[in-house]
Amino acid sequence: MLTKSSPISTQSNLFHSELFSQLDVKDPLIQLANTINWTVFDDAFEQHYSQDNGRPSKPIRLMVGLLLLKQLENLSDERVVLQFKRNPYYQYFCGYSNYMPGMPCNATELVHFRKRIGVKGFNLIFKMSVALHGKQAQESSVLIDTTVQEKNITYPTDAKLAIKIINRLNKLAKRHGIQQRRTYVKEVKNCRLSIRHFRHVKKRAKAKKALTRLRTIANKLIRELQRKLPQYLFV
Repeated sequence: MLTKSSPISTQSNLFHSELFSQLDVKDPLIQLANTINWTVFDDAFEQHYSQDNGRPSKPIRLMVGLLLLKQLENLSDERVVLQFKRNPYYQYFCGYSNYMPGMPCNATELVHFRKRIGVKGFNLIFKMSVALHGKQAQESSVLIDTTVQEKNITYPTDAKLAIKIINRLNKLAKRHGIQQRRTYVKEVKNCRLSIRHFRHVKKRAKAKKALTRLRTIANKLIRELQRKLPQYLFV
């Protein structure tokens, strides 16, 4: 069941309110939180939730905020949830006006949220992440999912989702008869092979470079199709 995006309580708490009132309003996270149009995510993702059935969900603002912080700070799912508990600036960024001493959610709920919103939803968050990083997202900034996984279970890591976006965009271009400058199929295959060696100390730099390149390719294809596809497809 969908929970409204404002996770704050209407009951006042003197200590918590005073704590938040002492935050530096010039801090980049506070400025970003006040700049981002969060209703875009509410409107895009509310279709994936039941309005009156099931267990209440975590607010969309909270889940999107955690995923953006994960990208901005290069954290794993577990780490970003832990830092939320410790960092009042993280809580403000995710829509809280009073300090919350507990965990916002379980780290596995971020995995479920990514599955719920699908490739299209991740694409929306991905574009916002690129916009927040600016040129660094395509050059020197490295964003990796370092979550430890069991070998017999696959989760949608950053690399897998980026590759999935690239493949979907190429299929979309082919379906609509769009002549692409490049499909990057061969380069994506090489990047995938390089990322497999991420845990190898001597090859880690190459793996990080490959992951950054995948993000750049996905962003290039997004911009190209936005220019060439009919605008009604983006409404």
